[in-house]
Amino acid sequence: QVQLVESGGGLVQPGGSLRLSCVASGSIFTIYSMGWYRQAPGKQRELVATIETGGAPNYSDSVKGRFTISRDNAKTVYLQMNSLKPEDTAVYYCNGIIRRSVVGTLTTYWGQGTQVTVSS
Repeated sequence: QVQLVESGGGLVQPGGSLRLSCVASGSIFTIYSMGWYRQAPGKQRELVATIETGGAPNYSDSVKGRFTISRDNAKTVYLQMNSLKPEDTAVYYCNGIIRRSVVGTLTTYWGQGTQVTVSS
């Protein structure tokens, strides 16, 4: 099995910062990409940022210039969130596109989610 475990959510005032982390573990042969999505109440889940292994990051327009996605090894991804706004309030989900064996297919996995609340 594959697990993605997020950490780092919480309550922050507008203009503040938070850093989310996600670690992938389990039966992993290779990771194609990792990223972050979010879902606010009553809204669909939306892309925040993704980064392919060895590739450039990709951001949604709503977070470009404020959020930074990074990976420090093959199985950990971070999301540094600065200049947070109330509209950034959502559950943030870690996403991984992973191959579990040399002959396996690429499969999408999700973490359990971490709440980010931006409020004064």
